[in-house]
Amino acid sequence: MASKSGGREKVVLAYSGGLDTSVLVRWLIEEKGLDVVALSADLGQPGDMEAIRQKALDTGAVASEVADAREVFASDFIAPALWANALYQGSYPLATALARPLIAKLQVEAARDHGAKYVAHGCTGKGNDQVRFEVATAALDPSLEIIAPMREWTMTREEEIEYAGKWGIPVPVTAGSPYSIDENLWGRSCECGVLEDPWVEPPEDAYEWTTAPEDAPDAARYVEIDFEGGTPVALDGEKMGLVDLVLSLNQVGGEHAVGRIDVIEDRLVGIKSREIYEAPAAVILIAAHRDLEQLTLTREALSGKRPLEQRVAEMAYEGLWFSPLNQAITEFNRLLQERVTGTVRLKLFKGRAVVVGRRSPNSLYDTGLATYDKADVFDHSASEGFIKLWGLPLKVWAQSKP
Repeated sequence: MASKSGGREKVVLAYSGGLDTSVLVRWLIEEKGLDVVALSADLGQPGDMEAIRQKALDTGAVASEVADAREVFASDFIAPALWANALYQGSYPLATALARPLIAKLQVEAARDHGAKYVAHGCTGKGNDQVRFEVATAALDPSLEIIAPMREWTMTREEEIEYAGKWGIPVPVTAGSPYSIDENLWGRSCECGVLEDPWVEPPEDAYEWTTAPEDAPDAARYVEIDFEGGTPVALDGEKMGLVDLVLSLNQVGGEHAVGRIDVIEDRLVGIKSREIYEAPAAVILIAAHRDLEQLTLTREALSGKRPLEQRVAEMAYEGLWFSPLNQAITEFNRLLQERVTGTVRLKLFKGRAVVVGRRSPNSLYDTGLATYDKADVFDHSASEGFIKLWGLPLKVWAQSKP
């Protein structure tokens, strides 16, 4: 793939330093004749990002960059997903799914900076991430050509490990521990190996962020989360940015076994997969946020918003984050969030995060209307007329029957 000027074309590879992308640096050089620009995104995952950057250079990349995207990830992806209480199929908080469009955006920007014609990813031909990367890239810069090596050379994980050994590429995976891991601020996913049998209980070595429920503290931990405009701004009275707040809740929640998810999931490409997730902060924050919305939004607003939440989760999962519909729903949610200010108290205990208290200056809860004691100010006599009018269509329907 030489350019007309005789030089080698460039490709921007989404690079994590894991097994797949580690071998693909060399593969793109050897098989495609391209100069590789490795782009790594710091989304709050553990690991030495400088070591990852250097590893790409050592493997043959002509350039290697690390983009600190934690704040952007939190403000432009996690926060809108939280406003939507987004859970794919009611379980998955979409940590990986939310990260992919951001990484694709960073790739597009890097391709422009380096004059690259191609972008590449290390996704398999039966996974969801290939769709997310490629649809996002097409939405942001349709002129870029996409290379998906794993669809051309369908390597098993054992073959990838062997290929890495051939070129002296160190990888954090062995044939005896073949988990595929993805981590960022919003959660950790673990798949492959023994986890591919949906009957087998996940072994403890599949988890890293969370304590087993039976080993969690016997004393419950209470946390208070302050929200302003639908976004968390303080934990236990201490003001902090969203990145730090999520990291703190991941630690606290993980200590109390909160956030373990074991689910059979419908992939976009039409197959079912068994997925293991750890997402303490996401589980806690979605529970708290949804409860605070229940206190501060009208019934009509909630009934209109809830179906859209499912659609946001589906669009994030399906790679449609940059779609006009998702952008429109985000603006709708942003408007409603102006009322979602207050504090939520949760009890964390052996794997559960339960809301036990909530308050808000915008609360729609009126004790005088809700109480059954002598402070009751509700006009009970008004109910008779209301019921007659409410049920009038059904009464007319019944009377009109032949």
